[in-house]
Amino acid sequence: MDVKLKPEQEARVRIDEMLRAAGWAVQDHKQMSIGAARGVAVGEFPTATGPADYLLYVDRKAIGSIEAKKAGSTLRRVEPQADRYAHGFEETAKKNDTPAWQHPLPFHYLSTGYETLFVSRIDRLSR
Repeated sequence: MDVKLKPEQEARVRIDEMLRAAGWAVQDHKQMSIGAARGVAVGEFPTATGPADYLLYVDRKAIGSIEAKKAGSTLRRVEPQADRYAHGFEETAKKNDTPAWQHPLPFHYLSTGYETLFVSRIDRLSR
């Protein structure tokens, strides 16, 4: 029996494939091990403002996030959602002493699995 995935779930399947192809370890937050690889993408990471679709760790420190959206979404329009999760992560990280490269997290990706927008909080020109 084939199960029909919702559009956002389809995006996550494609994003998982792309992350793995690029050498990232993709994990669920319930079984996360941030030392499993140099780059670890943790799915459905809980934050104070709701779960981030993916929280990205490099060398055991959080560095950014990925917000998954259905194909056809205008990615610039969902950028505030990524900001909300970044700030929610900051609150959660301070409470739980979670290691991060900096606060707020500097790098964010918004992706449909077909199209990806990169946003740097370090380089204001990328906004």
